[in-house]
Amino acid sequence: MDIRSTSCCSSDSCCESVGNPLDNPAANPRDIAAQAAAQIAAATGVAHHDIALTLGSGWAKAADLVGELVAEIPATDIIGFSKPAVEGHVGTIRSLRTPNGKNVLIIGARTHFYEDHGVRRVVHSVRTAAATGAKIMVLTNGAGGLKETWEPGTPVLISDHINLTASSPLEGATFIDLTDLYSARLREVARTVKADLDEGIYAQFRGPHYETPAEVQMVKHMGGHIVGMSTALEAIAAREAGMEVLGFSLITNLAAGISPNPLSHQEVMESGKAAEPVISQLLASVVAAL
Repeated sequence: MDIRSTSCCSSDSCCESVGNPLDNPAANPRDIAAQAAAQIAAATGVAHHDIALTLGSGWAKAADLVGELVAEIPATDIIGFSKPAVEGHVGTIRSLRTPNGKNVLIIGARTHFYEDHGVRRVVHSVRTAAATGAKIMVLTNGAGGLKETWEPGTPVLISDHINLTASSPLEGATFIDLTDLYSARLREVARTVKADLDEGIYAQFRGPHYETPAEVQMVKHMGGHIVGMSTALEAIAAREAGMEVLGFSLITNLAAGISPNPLSHQEVMESGKAAEPVISQLLASVVAAL
């Protein structure tokens, strides 16, 4: 397989024809992340970022409120990135500057584990964010809730996770402590913006099918409160890279068996769109407080 050089691809078809270097098992994913960070610096004119955000379903409009747009580039122009396969993910990388002078990297291109591109591609955005200098990683998603008091459109802090993907972004004998993976300090900062933010334990399934009622009950008995198809693998990679992690879930629906209605991606998208103005302002205010 060809290894792409540090020069950017000019189109999705170009990137696809050359191949993704992360698919080569001999390649070092951290080296590729460093190349991606160098490309982002060159394309945006911003040498260093302080905070990075991955915007999942329902959270995209937050990018318009975080700060002044410095630059916006297609994610597929950057080495290692894949074109988003899910509606609601914008497929761009933005560099913003907050009013207090912090540089924020906005990642609108998330690769999900169920796309079968491998874990390296799933966590490449996080490793790239770390390589740009970002010390805080904010991970957001749209997810199903197990608490009946969580109405669709409720933002919830992630306090911990259960990784049900049977995989890990860590390779070889790499032992990373995940005891305090989701930063208590950052959750407290978030509560200075919205004091009544609830929190819960997030369970990542592989997907793309939704969970069965029995699987949801399994998560409940394990102590979980939120189910989804992203975030946990990215959080592990962020911790490996030395980043502090803040996680947010937008409850787009009650999980299977909790909700009396069948689940649908359309419901997820509609709930995210309806909640967008409120959660976008919340996230922008939290970033300002970090």
